[in-house]
Amino acid sequence: MGNEELLARVYHFVLSGFVRDGRAPHYTALAAELGVTADEALRVQGNLLDELGGPHWAEPGNDLIASFAPFSNVPTHYQITVDGQQKWWGQ
Repeated sequence: MGNEELLARVYHFVLSGFVRDGRAPHYTALAAELGVTADEALRVQGNLLDELGGPHWAEPGNDLIASFAPFSNVPTHYQITVDGQQKWWGQ
């Protein structure tokens, strides 16, 4: 799998996690999805965040996704409600 294809797969996995669960998946879930070690998944997640830049970042010091446009993994004043269900936060 080429680097571009791998990053696209990770992007889709993270964004789908937000849509499905209302939060970013942990990098250990990414590891299981990709069939790699947690350390490798963390490296790939970091590569994606670096490549995207802008409104995509991890929490300093713990590498958990904090923001992934248009979603925030941290509560904000921007609550997103779909079909009466509020489980998302916007940036």
